[in-house]
Amino acid sequence: LSLSLPVNRGLLILLILVAFAVLYKKTRLQTLPKYSVLKKDGAKTGVEDEKATDTDIPVVICASEERIGAAIATINSVYSNSRASVFFYIVTLRDAIKNIREYIEKTKLRKIKYKILEFNPMVLKGKVNPDSSRPELLHPLNFVRFYLPLLDIENHERLVYLDDDVIVQGDIQELYNIKLKAGHAAAFASDCDLPPTHEMVRSVGMQTTYMGFLDYRKEEVRELGINPSDCSFNPGVFVADIGEWKRQKITKQLEKWMAKNVRENLYSSAMAGGVATPPMLIVFHDKYTTIDPMWHVRHLGWSPDTRYPRSFLKDARLLHWNGQFKPWNYPCVHLDIWEKWFIPDPIGKFTLVRP
Repeated sequence: LSLSLPVNRGLLILLILVAFAVLYKKTRLQTLPKYSVLKKDGAKTGVEDEKATDTDIPVVICASEERIGAAIATINSVYSNSRASVFFYIVTLRDAIKNIREYIEKTKLRKIKYKILEFNPMVLKGKVNPDSSRPELLHPLNFVRFYLPLLDIENHERLVYLDDDVIVQGDIQELYNIKLKAGHAAAFASDCDLPPTHEMVRSVGMQTTYMGFLDYRKEEVRELGINPSDCSFNPGVFVADIGEWKRQKITKQLEKWMAKNVRENLYSSAMAGGVATPPMLIVFHDKYTTIDPMWHVRHLGWSPDTRYPRSFLKDARLLHWNGQFKPWNYPCVHLDIWEKWFIPDPIGKFTLVRP
């Protein structure tokens, strides 16, 4: 008996150590997978050895294979209306790299300064629920805006992010030079700051408050202390301070809310739809600088027949066809304004839908 006690104690200790080892390995396997935001062989420069300079205005825009022509129209509008030098960071997936390069090099845009970056969709593994009423909002490129400091964007202190369904009618330098308030990592346009749009917003039943994006039936949402009637903002156009973004660990905060939503469905089923906007609304609540509303005139894609006055659109510095009715499809409003900047695909893969 005196011999068996030390033996049993030894076996018990050994079993405990084995259990800890198995638990550690399992936990490590669950937390270890971290994917690079960019695929290293995906970065291509438009002109050999060309790099952005300190005087270039960096503009980030995503270009999916099925919407390359849209991104090209946005790039053309920025390039044509800017007196300053602009450097475009075009983020895409592998299947579109060749097409984007040909689209640029075989048209008048061959003169632009640009770099094509290949986004790694594996970085989103386990962070997105496939339950949106609009599947296109689940496209991996829709989340590039979360990872701006991790892109290969040289050493820019700030940059401009643009969705591919916008047309810029002003000089992008004006937007880029906005003065951000102390402690703010970004500047957005509030959804309540442009009175001429309010009637149209009401007429098509759009959501302009947090109630439309977050599920306030969930305790974790209520515990945020955000008034559901607070005005939301649209993250399709913004200026980012990269240094402040890093200091506040904005990307980690956004990923935290993505992971929470996968587990608890905090916003995927909300009325406004989409899963890229709510995390930004949470993280940047009361912590962003507002841009001139004429630098983000939006909602042009929410209705196929509700129009803005032409004089109002003429004064706008940037137009955004957010919503389901895109200007490269049909029906859609104000097609003539968008088509002014559209460049036909030289290889014929991207075509407009017209009656």
